[in-house]
Amino acid sequence: MHLLEIAGLSTSFTTRSGVIRAVDNVSLSLRAGRVLGLVGESGCGKTITALSILNLVPPPGRITAGTILFEGRDLLTLSEAEMRKVRGARISMVFQEPMTALNPVFTVGNQISEVLTTHQNITDREALDRSVELLQSVGIPSPEKRVHEYPHQLSGGMRQRVMIAMAIACRPSLVLADEPTTALDVTIQAHILELLTRIQAEMGMAMVLVTHDLGLIAERAHEVAVMYAGRIVEKADTAALFAEPLHPYTRGLMASIPRPGEGRRSRLRTITGSVPRLSDLPQGCTFSPRCDIRIAQCETEPDLVEVKPGHLVRCWKAT
Repeated sequence: MHLLEIAGLSTSFTTRSGVIRAVDNVSLSLRAGRVLGLVGESGCGKTITALSILNLVPPPGRITAGTILFEGRDLLTLSEAEMRKVRGARISMVFQEPMTALNPVFTVGNQISEVLTTHQNITDREALDRSVELLQSVGIPSPEKRVHEYPHQLSGGMRQRVMIAMAIACRPSLVLADEPTTALDVTIQAHILELLTRIQAEMGMAMVLVTHDLGLIAERAHEVAVMYAGRIVEKADTAALFAEPLHPYTRGLMASIPRPGEGRRSRLRTITGSVPRLSDLPQGCTFSPRCDIRIAQCETEPDLVEVKPGHLVRCWKAT
């Protein structure tokens, strides 16, 4: 049985230029203890998909279709009061910008404690003690001191560790990690990712890892879903996807990954063109204007088809 099962999810934004579908008929599933990598370029709908799971889509956005089954319940049928019991307790999120996600006028201890006291029947003193333990578990030195500090007093890496501590405070079943290493240097990125995957494995949580970097999730995800212009264009187990990527967009992303041993002067391969505006999508396959193997049939939008067991792709040439 799947812990999370999303079917036909669509999330739209009403703008002056019309209705924009940021997430278009997306279906995903995830079993307990597994990691799903959600990959694609900026603006493809990855973050809005994650926010939709928690029903936190910012206005003027709204979920217009679909179901989000989590632990057997459709989250889209829950009231706001019922969703507040789910957020932070059963599903938590690590945001990509901890400086904006954390409240600057409260200490990090206050903010972790609030998560605990909201969802658990414990005193403020117990919550603060638990906050110290959580900071220690995510590798923050001198947690007894840091618990009384404010976000601006911490480095970017430490702030992201605080976000992880808040996310795991109530031992949720599912963690949504949205570009968790944005704006961090390469060394700190590696530490944060190792920390996330270690905690996920130790606690047996499921995780959706949102990123634009296929190379980053190669060894960290069990399954991968590739998004483009609001739609899933390929889904497969990680090993199968890397062994034989079927969609030209997936192949383009893989070709752009730097390879060890390549000289500084060797140029990275790129995908020609740019992601289309969601308000002005091309007819048919949305990737066709950038695709070097397009055919006349690409003027008609292909369905997401299972071409091999567990391997789905949205491409006429691959089916």
